[in-house]
Amino acid sequence: MLKQCEGSHAVAEAVALCRPEVICAYPISPQTHIVEGLGELVKDGTLTPCEFINVESEFAAMSVAIGASAAGARSYTATASQGLLFMAEAVYNASGLGLPIVMTVANRAIGAPINIWNDHSDSMSQRDCGWIQLFAETNQEAVDLHIQAFKLAEELSMPVMVCMDGFILTHAYERVDIPAQHEVDDFLPPYEPRQLLDPAEPVSIGAMVGPEAFMEVRYLAHAKQLMALEVIPRIAEDYAARFGRASGGLVRGYRCEDAETIVVALGSVLGTLKDTVDGLREQQGLKIGVLGIHSFRPFPLAAVRAALQGARRVVVLEKSFSVGLGGVVSTDVRLALSGLQLHGYTVVAGLGGRAITQASLQRMLLQAVADALPPLSFLDLDERIVQRQLQREAQMRRSGPIAENLLRDVGTVASKVA
Repeated sequence: MLKQCEGSHAVAEAVALCRPEVICAYPISPQTHIVEGLGELVKDGTLTPCEFINVESEFAAMSVAIGASAAGARSYTATASQGLLFMAEAVYNASGLGLPIVMTVANRAIGAPINIWNDHSDSMSQRDCGWIQLFAETNQEAVDLHIQAFKLAEELSMPVMVCMDGFILTHAYERVDIPAQHEVDDFLPPYEPRQLLDPAEPVSIGAMVGPEAFMEVRYLAHAKQLMALEVIPRIAEDYAARFGRASGGLVRGYRCEDAETIVVALGSVLGTLKDTVDGLREQQGLKIGVLGIHSFRPFPLAAVRAALQGARRVVVLEKSFSVGLGGVVSTDVRLALSGLQLHGYTVVAGLGGRAITQASLQRMLLQAVADALPPLSFLDLDERIVQRQLQREAQMRRSGPIAENLLRDVGTVASKVA
């Protein structure tokens, strides 16, 4: 059914169609509307049987999801930013125990300073936790990925994060096709857990493991991620055949066939990149393409290599940043391209919700085509206030808090420009 609705509400409806039996979450922007919507569906009896559990923290939310999943319930939660960090210990436990929990991460920056806007710092901080991480480009894809995520999680018995850009997607109103209940039921079978706490057959889940077997346990978690590289595209193909649209998978290229320059990115920025590339091709004849990575974990090394190996240069546009090193996604892309003679560039953009405009992308891509980009650059970085703060710190010991200084400098700069 086609409807115009907020991304969060569309995701809530999609999750409800998957018939979760336990939903637990602690509200944190920008995921709150998702669980509010699910709470309303449980309260009015639309989603039943399902228990909506109000918890006192994000750590408790993941702990409840772990207990519910271990007891044999299809379980769901959602979080963002500091909430994901607060539940980090339990996040690792969920994957280590092989529990098929599905969680929405409404991507948001991590403080300090406090920032509620979108970037990918939160989910990237948990890239090694053992969860599958799928990234949505649009709200339609967010709907489709959640339905696929439950099937993927339960087939492999491992947890899945569906990452969607906070506010940019969660609070955007778009036309979305919500499947019918019978269609989802045909696609997603009833939950049959691989492991189950049953009083009739007592077993320990989460027992201590010493050096004699811990490495093997961790290796098996890696082996399941490698298995997911085959299962993710198969489920995506099945979904496309049933519902008539391509969503998810490992990667998806746009105008890459003849591209000499390819931009790699994740999430909603892909749409802006595609529009920018269309303009540069039509106006200047530049052969530029876009590669969207939809499965960040497991990282599809072979698929990325196959998509990029014909290009002369690769630009990885990052909405996260590994302080002291550089790009996060770039490191994985570089591994995929090992041995290939390509010009590679990392561009960090959109941190803390800063707008990524077509004009800025166009300027950056023109530099890339001319091989004039530095290996690591920051899109629309205000060098003036950065240098002012560095000078301040060099001149005085008690230079004050950085964030507050920069805000004052931004005000000063803005007033001078005005």
